[in-house]
Amino acid sequence: IERLCREQPRIAQAIDDVIAETNADPQSLGLLLDQQNYRLAYWRTASEELVYRRFFDINSLVSLRMEDEQVFEDTHALALAWIEQGVVDGLRIDHPDGLRDPEAYFVRLRDRAPESWLVVEKILQPNEMLPASWPVHGTTGYDFLNQLAGLFVDPAGEVPLTQFYEAFTGETRSFEQCVYDGKQQVLREAFAADVHRLTSLVVEICERHAHYRDYTRKDLREVVREIIASYPVYRTYSRADEQGVRATDRHYINQAIDSAREKLPDIEADLFEFIRQLLLLELKGDLELDFAMRFQQATGAAVAKGVEDTAFYNFNRFLALNEVGGDPGTFGISLERFHRYCQQMQAEWPLTMLTTTTHDTKRSEDVRARLYLLSEIPERWRSAVERWSDHNLQYKQNNWPDANFEYALYQTLFGAWPVSTQRATTFAIKAVREAKVHTSWVAPQADYEASVTQFVEHVLADEWFTRDLQQFVEELTWPGQINALAQVLAKLTCPGIPDIYQGNEVWNYSLVDPDNRRLVDFEACRQTLQAMSDLSLEEIMQRTDEGFPKLWLTRQALQLRKRRPELFGAESTYVPQWAAGTHADAVLAFCRGADCLVAAPIRVVRTWDRWEDTRLHLPEGTWHNELTGERLAAGEVPVTQLWRRFPVALLVRH
Repeated sequence: IERLCREQPRIAQAIDDVIAETNADPQSLGLLLDQQNYRLAYWRTASEELVYRRFFDINSLVSLRMEDEQVFEDTHALALAWIEQGVVDGLRIDHPDGLRDPEAYFVRLRDRAPESWLVVEKILQPNEMLPASWPVHGTTGYDFLNQLAGLFVDPAGEVPLTQFYEAFTGETRSFEQCVYDGKQQVLREAFAADVHRLTSLVVEICERHAHYRDYTRKDLREVVREIIASYPVYRTYSRADEQGVRATDRHYINQAIDSAREKLPDIEADLFEFIRQLLLLELKGDLELDFAMRFQQATGAAVAKGVEDTAFYNFNRFLALNEVGGDPGTFGISLERFHRYCQQMQAEWPLTMLTTTTHDTKRSEDVRARLYLLSEIPERWRSAVERWSDHNLQYKQNNWPDANFEYALYQTLFGAWPVSTQRATTFAIKAVREAKVHTSWVAPQADYEASVTQFVEHVLADEWFTRDLQQFVEELTWPGQINALAQVLAKLTCPGIPDIYQGNEVWNYSLVDPDNRRLVDFEACRQTLQAMSDLSLEEIMQRTDEGFPKLWLTRQALQLRKRRPELFGAESTYVPQWAAGTHADAVLAFCRGADCLVAAPIRVVRTWDRWEDTRLHLPEGTWHNELTGERLAAGEVPVTQLWRRFPVALLVRH
């Protein structure tokens, strides 16, 4: 038609005339729209009455039925062509929890791309593992990110930071309670239509079973919503084939139903048992199976929106832990736990992806690295926040914004400083809308948002405040950079394949999107890389503020991986190394394969320049430090010697 219109202008004009005539006549326009496969409706009706599945709560992103072979082929034609042509070596599959049967999808994809590296953006809860039957190489790395983050958090800071947070904000809910409240909120507001659809299925199923047909739609809806809100993981993966329900999934289903039953004591236990049978695939039938499969698709969206986009903006005790797949209720982990995790990954998922920053992280790796320090200095932090809050009280209007947001703002400014006013206000509006307390995306409250914006603008225009904040940040900049370098070294050497998000080769202090999706000055990064090649290590360290040490570490570690791939591959090993001495618990060390030893400090505020007798044993042989060029003999080596010229060590045995 387009070509015909170009060749015959009169035809194009005739079409334009008909369109204009139809648009001018409401009755004609209505008749035309009635013939379509959709009905135009006011956008607010979507949360209650939508009849199709979406990407979370975005109405314009309609879910596709990947279980249909033709849909799979049509939507994957380009990506599969790239693989066949050798243009790409692997695929990252995002949001697999929205699929009806993720495992069946991965089996089909693996069949079409048998040699490709496949990783999935599966958000695992603490202690949850990727289903072993999935034919993929691992996750996109959020599980690693959170294990690593916990390592840098000092557990001694939990009590004082919690007490101060509760006193300052008046917020006493646990993270677990915030999660439950967040899921309930999004289920009632954003996903009401999804709950209605599941409820209608249950109503139909109950009609087939005389014992249950008298349960009201209201009770059924309450039970469905409560079970979803009680899910301890994003979703389960029960399948219609012979695999049925895995033992772990059975555990999660039982846990959710038992919890929901406690919260709804007025509804007969018999109904919960009926839903349990449906989800465990113990009741056969087309509707019964459809309910179980659709239910699994609904839970993941509720958890994602209720936790990542609600609870994470309400539970502001310590923002360094408010990360996708993380548990801010758990304050730090031990070296033993981190080593066990890495050993398990080497044994089961040695080619998984490792990440510390993505397009969806709530803050970049370098922001988190600086925020970790607050767990080591809770009293200094408390004093600073009280000082800032007292001074900035003059900028509040009717006591707005609330103290919970204010506390999150101070953490954000500290972690990402320096921050422009525009970036800070963009973050602030997103934070208060995601929190859904005084305003939200679907029901923005102009007065409250204006008070938030004006507060941020006035605070950042206040010379006394910004000078005091600058001084506080300067005292902790180098310790934060040491944390950042230790994170990078771990990501580049732990079991798996490291992922470096654009722009994070050098220091990058970004906040949640859209801040972390700003254009990257790749030319500046290239110039830094080129300039670094002609510098001594001491000259590189003199240019720390420009990010030279981070890029140097990244280059040296990647060159080692390229030169000695056997040290980091699926056939390698991960062996924990234990320091000795006063601050042994602040040394992360491990061996990869037979010839690589990694050593990095953690919790550096209390230890840096005060390592005393802390030392690490180097196995037999002569060791070359890839970061400094130094050679070290086997035996007991003081960590001060390891980190004398560069704050982390990457050793290779000659």
